[in-house]
Amino acid sequence: MAKAKTDSKETITVKKEKASTGPKELITYSTGRRKAAVARVWVKRGNGKITVNGKGLEEYFARPVLRMIINQPFAAIDRIGNFDINCTVVGGGLSGQAGAVRLGIAKALDEYDNTFHKPLRTGGFLTRDSRVVERKKYGHKKARRSFQFSKR
Repeated sequence: MAKAKTDSKETITVKKEKASTGPKELITYSTGRRKAAVARVWVKRGNGKITVNGKGLEEYFARPVLRMIINQPFAAIDRIGNFDINCTVVGGGLSGQAGAVRLGIAKALDEYDNTFHKPLRTGGFLTRDSRVVERKKYGHKKARRSFQFSKR
């Protein structure tokens, strides 16, 4: 049987780290999907710079309608030009990619600040548009279009 030592005491020293003096920059991440496109979006406080796949917004989305779609969540919360967006988009066409970026931005803004939830929800920006292309059926030319019928 081993004897327990009662007279020895161990002291543990804990080294404290200094806290950083400046405020940490809050960056939120979210994923948006539309048709076959998937967008990964990072949002942080800034001056309104939007980067898509390493290119500027005007360079990647040349059509003004697509740029308007992407900026809709900012207009809903009255914060146009207050956030920097960095996103990567894969799959689908430009229209689906713009919709995916819009959903990703809206979800990231909702995570960034809870006060943005109500205007984004009432605007319909937090709901995924689940419409996708209907598949082609056998015996048909397209999803619903039949081959031309010839009586004779």
